[in-house]
Amino acid sequence: MKTIEVNGRTYNWPSAPTVVVCIDGSEPDYIEQAVADGVMPFTKGMLERGADLRVDCVVPSFTNPNNLSIVTGQPPKVHGISGNYFLDPDSGQEVMMNEPRFLGVPTIFKAFQSEGAKICIITAKDKLRGLLGHGLDYGKDGAICFSSEKADQATIADNGIEGVVEMVGKPVPDVYSAELSEFIFAAGVKLMKSVRPDLMYLSTTDYIQHKFAPGSDGANAFYAMMDSYWQQLDAEGAVLALTADHGMNAKHDASGAPDVIYLQDELDEWLGVDAARVILPITDPYVVHHGALGSFATAYLPEGTDVSALLDRIRALPGVEYAENCANACKRFELPEARLGDIVVVSTRNKVIGTSEKNHDLSGLEVPLRSHGGISEQVVPLIVSRPVSSAAPQTGLRNFDAFDLALNHVQG
Repeated sequence: MKTIEVNGRTYNWPSAPTVVVCIDGSEPDYIEQAVADGVMPFTKGMLERGADLRVDCVVPSFTNPNNLSIVTGQPPKVHGISGNYFLDPDSGQEVMMNEPRFLGVPTIFKAFQSEGAKICIITAKDKLRGLLGHGLDYGKDGAICFSSEKADQATIADNGIEGVVEMVGKPVPDVYSAELSEFIFAAGVKLMKSVRPDLMYLSTTDYIQHKFAPGSDGANAFYAMMDSYWQQLDAEGAVLALTADHGMNAKHDASGAPDVIYLQDELDEWLGVDAARVILPITDPYVVHHGALGSFATAYLPEGTDVSALLDRIRALPGVEYAENCANACKRFELPEARLGDIVVVSTRNKVIGTSEKNHDLSGLEVPLRSHGGISEQVVPLIVSRPVSSAAPQTGLRNFDAFDLALNHVQG
């Protein structure tokens, strides 16, 4: 059997089209509740005949580090993407970690395309497209990689495809909508029928999960939609592996107000105004989702700070689950030290971390805050549509083992 080696792992050549889906923000309860409520009949059968596992995602449990872990098969200490946003040491500026120059290793897609595989990648937001498609060859008969957000701008030269909106038969969706994710699946089914790629990667947005709890009408409608498209992909003979980049939890108090630790304000009081610099790696342009409030933060400290004493003070703050120096945090969470500050702070299940209260405009939040980023959002599903071999590992798995399970352990 032909195999491909990439980033220290070996993958079998797909025996059938293989589709890995990253369901953004999908804590296990979403699928469990939707199946129990009878709105995901295909998934119910898939869980019975295939593999239904619980695995750990990468911490910080944010979009970019986890998507890149899934598509490289390695944690951030290997691929280098440690958040959605960071302080670039080369420029001293706070920037989005979207540029391919921040990615330190090739993707699984690049390795397979180099050996002749057909590749198709569709993501909801364009912020991920450049990273997921890094190193691929486009043009006629090349890879296909585009976002729902900018589907109408796709070209053969830059995306390997044109006329996407006409192909799908749906308009470009609003970025704050369930339709942004549905467009991905509709396009995926069309391309599975016409192009029949060897590897397909579909990555959604967590707009729904930020708004709706598991089992709610809004959540169940979204998961019923996905169920119908998964059934169509299965009918085309594809192997499906479904996972998530992170879970999602309520992060508000009894009144519905965000429950926030304003870490920059605390450090300003203890160390002097602006002596320290708090960075929130959840930060992205889509503030309606979360107001840049998540459960993971890093901070740069002034020279001479008694780090041990400071960490003790931070740990004493209500709602802090974990606070450590950079070296210890990076060892635990498999992160690249050069891309985090001097300390890392993680909040508890229902708390988030902000910078200064005056810097967070929460007027755009449409519903009581639901967010992610911490250890409490680490457990996610890993579901495979077909039975896996008894030799497949059952414990200690991560979401970035999705391609390994789908390519190396599926039976029949």
